[in-house]
Amino acid sequence: MEWMSDPNAWIALGTLTALEIVLGIDNIIFISILVERVEKAKRNKARVIGLALAMITRIALLLSLAWVMGLTTNLFTIFNLDISGRDLIMISGGLFLLWKSTHEIHTSCEGEHETTYSKGSKAFGTILVQIALIDIVFSLDSVITAVGMASDIEVMIIAVVIAVGIMMLSAKAIGNFVEKNPTIKILALSFLIMVGVALIAEGFDFHIPKGYIYFSMAFSIMVEVLNMRMRKKRRRIIDF
Repeated sequence: MEWMSDPNAWIALGTLTALEIVLGIDNIIFISILVERVEKAKRNKARVIGLALAMITRIALLLSLAWVMGLTTNLFTIFNLDISGRDLIMISGGLFLLWKSTHEIHTSCEGEHETTYSKGSKAFGTILVQIALIDIVFSLDSVITAVGMASDIEVMIIAVVIAVGIMMLSAKAIGNFVEKNPTIKILALSFLIMVGVALIAEGFDFHIPKGYIYFSMAFSIMVEVLNMRMRKKRRRIIDF
């Protein structure tokens, strides 16, 4: 516990916690959209379990630092590009996000979501498996960031626990907001498509700064919030 007397460790803890929350935004959105397939009474439980799986995955990866860093070792070369284990995970995760987000957009546009709620423990487990799979992709990126930010494993684990705790508190509000506003859901799914493309690009050693993606999504959401307020005001005028 020597790190507790080191001011730099506390600075790293605060910075890393903030970064973990930012990096977890796409994870929260993905979980919020997936749990819409679950019966309403079980959705909050699915969110909590999903984020708990994310926390366990990140801590497990942190405790396996040697293995994680070994994933950056090149496995083979294709078209003059060196491909590592991390690259394969990023590409696979990106393709999964593209497929899932496109499927959800199609389902939302067709209106099928009203009649396709998953019921039973088997369906509930299927949703959790999907969450767990994408957690591995998002957690890998998060853990590699943590390794570069802090030198003490305790600081990294505490930052992950605090960040996931904050995400658990906000997940229900975010999920309800996305559920009640279909246009926001489409924007969120479009955001996940962008993240999927970024993951695939990163897998092929083409880095797209996530700041650009987050800024474009935040700007789109702000525009849509203004549109929602305008539509609400128009309805009041018409009703009056």
